[in-house]
Amino acid sequence: MAAGQKLMRAIRVFEFGGPEVLKLQSNVAIPIPKDHQVLIKVQACGVNPVDTYIRSGTYSRKPLLPYTPGLDVAGIIEAVGESVSAFKKGDRVFTTSTISGGYAEYALAADHTVYTLPEKLDFKQGAAIGIPYFTAYRALLHSARVKAGESVLVHGASGGVGIAACQIARAYGLKVLGTAGTEEGQKIVLQNGAHEVFNHKEANYIDKIKKSVGEKGVDVIIEMLANVNLSNDLNLLSHGGRVIVVGSRGPIEINPRDTMAKESSIIGVALYSSTKEEFQQFAAALQAGMEIGWLRPVIGPQYPLEKVAQAHEDIIHSSGATGKMILLLK
Repeated sequence: MAAGQKLMRAIRVFEFGGPEVLKLQSNVAIPIPKDHQVLIKVQACGVNPVDTYIRSGTYSRKPLLPYTPGLDVAGIIEAVGESVSAFKKGDRVFTTSTISGGYAEYALAADHTVYTLPEKLDFKQGAAIGIPYFTAYRALLHSARVKAGESVLVHGASGGVGIAACQIARAYGLKVLGTAGTEEGQKIVLQNGAHEVFNHKEANYIDKIKKSVGEKGVDVIIEMLANVNLSNDLNLLSHGGRVIVVGSRGPIEINPRDTMAKESSIIGVALYSSTKEEFQQFAAALQAGMEIGWLRPVIGPQYPLEKVAQAHEDIIHSSGATGKMILLLK
């Protein structure tokens, strides 16, 4: 390590495995931005289910070990590479990705993955935008190609992506139905764009949704837990309806015949399949949402860096999400 190089606290993963492989170290070198990179002093970082899949080694993309997890941070620009013109030291920003990892006091990011954070949103909210809102926008507008006047069911609407999907769908003129597993979750869903909410822990909630949407069915379902819900989803769809699979944690048996009479579709969505141009397009729409005021992230559980293993445990195993989980770095 170069003499005089500054150090920071960061989470490091030296082997793939359970939450216990997340190690807090206080002697990690602060990276130096080059070319089109910026260095961000991290104030808050989003915790996403995908972080746990990458950490366990079961995800399609495996980082080189050791690595620092974390993709969506919010903070203040500390330094910029020589080719950066869009940002300067002191700017408030959020990211959709990082190069060096977000579970750290400082994070390196490519300038095209960094966006201005408006003054009206705080850093906690900034850390809740990246993956949830860009994923929800891609799912609704790019994958489902929703049109104003259509109906959408957000299956698992009280977490980060779910709340984002409700806010976006409502802003774009859809009839929004959501599900949540707790009373608090249901309240949050109704406060964030849903016209109606259903408790997916109730035995007969599918019947209640069917009754609400009538003969026609639902045009689009944004599905957070396909391994549990996909078979029911196919029965809820309208003619030409689409299920957009945002999350799944295992296999499920479905009857392909359920797609035939309705000519319905099952479409997977992966945020990082987006092109640079698509990211810019999503960002423009979401920046407008921040300015107008319909994009308002709801913050859920908050953890210090020391409790990151607990955060990874909770995001997978605690039932009933209520907002976006974040790490606080301040």
